[in-house]
Amino acid sequence: MTNNLNVAEWIIVGILSFTLFIFLIVGIILFVKLIKLTKEAGKVVETGQSVANKANDIAGNVKDMTAVGPLAKGYVREYIGKKLFGSSEKKAYKNIEKRLNNLEKDK
Repeated sequence: MTNNLNVAEWIIVGILSFTLFIFLIVGIILFVKLIKLTKEAGKVVETGQSVANKANDIAGNVKDMTAVGPLAKGYVREYIGKKLFGSSEKKAYKNIEKRLNNLEKDK
């Protein structure tokens, strides 16, 4: 079998082979970088999930602190109690506590 390729054809084959080799190397490098990037993205997602969980816990704590019951109880003690029972806070608190306990027992 004889080799019938002339010099120009050998040059084109050589250039195409070299170009294919370069694209293969670049593809492998980009594939490795993509794998590293997906690992980093996984870490970011985990961190975001933990931040979301902490925010949810904080929201639950704020919700518990701003529930209507304790706020209403405090309002009754401070403002309405003074109006109803005068300036004697101890007497007002005792009367308010009795009334609130009676309301809780009735429920």
